[in-house]
Amino acid sequence: MNESRNDEALKGSRLLVVDDDPMNIDMLSRRLERAGYSVERAMSGREAIERVGAMRLDLILLDHSMPEMTGLEVLRQLRQRYSPLELPIIMVTAVNDSEMTAEAIEAGANDYITKPVDFVIALARIKSQLARSSNERTLIESNMRGALAALGGNDGLWDWDLETNEMYFSPRWTEILGYADAELQNSPEEWFSRIHLDDSNQVQQALEECITGAVEQFDSEHRLRHRDGTWRWVRSRARTMRDASGRALRVAGTLTDITQDKSSDPLTNLPNREALIELLNGALLRMRAQPGYSFAVGLANVDRFKVINDGLGHRAGDELLVAISQRLRAAVENAWVARFGGDEFAILIEQPADAEQISALGRSIARAFSAPFQLRAHEVFCTMSVGVGLGADASSVEDLLRDADTALHRAKTQGAGRLEIFNAGMRRRAVARLELELDLHRAIHNREFEVHYQPKISLFDNRVTGFEALVRWRHPRLGLLYPADFISIAEQTGLIVPLGMWVFEQAARQMVRWQQLFPRTPSLAMSVNLSCRQFLDPNLISDIRRVLSETGAEAHTLRLELTESVLIDDTDGALRILEQLKGLGLGLKMDDFGTGYSSLNYLSRLPFDSLKIDRSFVSQVNEGSNRDVVRTVVQLADTLGMTVVAEGVETQEQLEALRALGCEYAQGYYFCHPARPEEIEEKMCKGSDVWEHGAMPGEAALEEETIA
Repeated sequence: MNESRNDEALKGSRLLVVDDDPMNIDMLSRRLERAGYSVERAMSGREAIERVGAMRLDLILLDHSMPEMTGLEVLRQLRQRYSPLELPIIMVTAVNDSEMTAEAIEAGANDYITKPVDFVIALARIKSQLARSSNERTLIESNMRGALAALGGNDGLWDWDLETNEMYFSPRWTEILGYADAELQNSPEEWFSRIHLDDSNQVQQALEECITGAVEQFDSEHRLRHRDGTWRWVRSRARTMRDASGRALRVAGTLTDITQDKSSDPLTNLPNREALIELLNGALLRMRAQPGYSFAVGLANVDRFKVINDGLGHRAGDELLVAISQRLRAAVENAWVARFGGDEFAILIEQPADAEQISALGRSIARAFSAPFQLRAHEVFCTMSVGVGLGADASSVEDLLRDADTALHRAKTQGAGRLEIFNAGMRRRAVARLELELDLHRAIHNREFEVHYQPKISLFDNRVTGFEALVRWRHPRLGLLYPADFISIAEQTGLIVPLGMWVFEQAARQMVRWQQLFPRTPSLAMSVNLSCRQFLDPNLISDIRRVLSETGAEAHTLRLELTESVLIDDTDGALRILEQLKGLGLGLKMDDFGTGYSSLNYLSRLPFDSLKIDRSFVSQVNEGSNRDVVRTVVQLADTLGMTVVAEGVETQEQLEALRALGCEYAQGYYFCHPARPEEIEEKMCKGSDVWEHGAMPGEAALEEETIA
């Protein structure tokens, strides 16, 4: 029964009969066609080679004796491209030509028949070669699939015959996509048509490179559409089978479902960012299709996570993230939680996603995080800031996440543990901030900044002893902008480094000019603020050396003002930089003293010359506790051999209190608002270095002056 089925299958094979005798070729071809074969004809060796190159053939009957190109020459050329398995060739020789027959067998002929042709024998040998070729191919394919199955375990298998363009899909392959065995056609399109549009090009390119031999193995991660309409992440790997000449015959490989790996965060086991985006896309589609459906997404960020991570180590940081994910999931059990990345989580809020439910969610998170986390030998408290974007306000997932992130930024700036819901005002402010950032880049290039100066006054004789350099931005559209309008953006973008060094250079040049203009006050000094970002810049020391060399400024006439924040993360590292600055001859002043965390613990180790009392103490210096703080700072500075400067002096009462407490120097609006260089010079050139109250109009009352 099986033999009968095999015979029927072999009858559809395509044969090529090659003979230079028209009668021989016609007779043999007609008899083979009556036997059920598809027959092609060639009357010369060259024509035979052309036919082989133009079509798929299953067997060749090749006459040995032909003019111009003998059958043996044709055989040798074809065997350079096709093996006996891939293309069986039966030689047709004369009865008494045994030497020629042996030579043909040695050159790669599969078999031979003699003239005159006994058709029964010829037919039997044709069937035998076709059956052997078919069986060997089937065995190789079976072995290949078996090997792939052994390697792939629970993977799906596929096998693409490049000559027939048919593709075999194993039952497991179709099951991964939700289909039953044999439910899909044996066509590559069953695979290619289901590839996600964003992945299609890379899959096609990778396959092409594998087939051409540019790469040894096909290996691609991509998305395939499941029967239920969802997308499954798969990994497909394959190798190409080639003939002796290197021509690609088939590609066979495996298919692995990696959806779980691609959509799950390995640390917390929560859904990851990719899974969140897929879910939000689905929520947007439901909102458009189902009237009344609403949803929102919250981005929750762990407050002060970097401090905990740096302080206790990354392993403890990972443990904390796992604990946070568990507590967060329990706190919002009716919502869907994902890890968005780093120390940021996402929460999908559905039906109804209104202000009341969102506020309740915020309260639930706050309660969940009121208890400490136990990390080995440490107890850690942390809170979460949450920004919420509303699905109704967004036209895409990108818009929705942008809105949530904008609200999160607002929550972080308002203090730890807050929840903010996005509104249009936030977007306007975010856009305005972005525009200002772009303008700031341009302003650095166009030199739209200018430096104003505020005198430092001796409280013993009201004489000018120095100045503080304060930057201003002459914005072409918004007018004069003060540090509070743009310094925080400069810090975040890193533009503070070139801007701060430009201010230092301008101040150094101004100091050189004023020392030449006012020789009667040789002790004049210039103070310049140095931000945290500048302090950590690796080129800081070399840039300062360059400015001193180019301007001719004497280092001892320049003071750098730094806040305690530059010392918090790495006191020893900061000390090394401070000593280098001191080694250049620069003066060092600690700005905003008393507002940091532990100044008294390390102040004696640091090479500061002066302390600046923060304006928050000066503004209420006549109140009991503030008066005691100022007295303590003055006494501490005296003990350490430092001078003291009070900033923000605005009234006669503040001035008298500071004098009574022994403060040596002061600056503030009481004496002079920051002024342009020419205004300072106009005052100084009149021969007076004594500054009385209201001596110069300067600028209008401004917010706190700082570049740091």
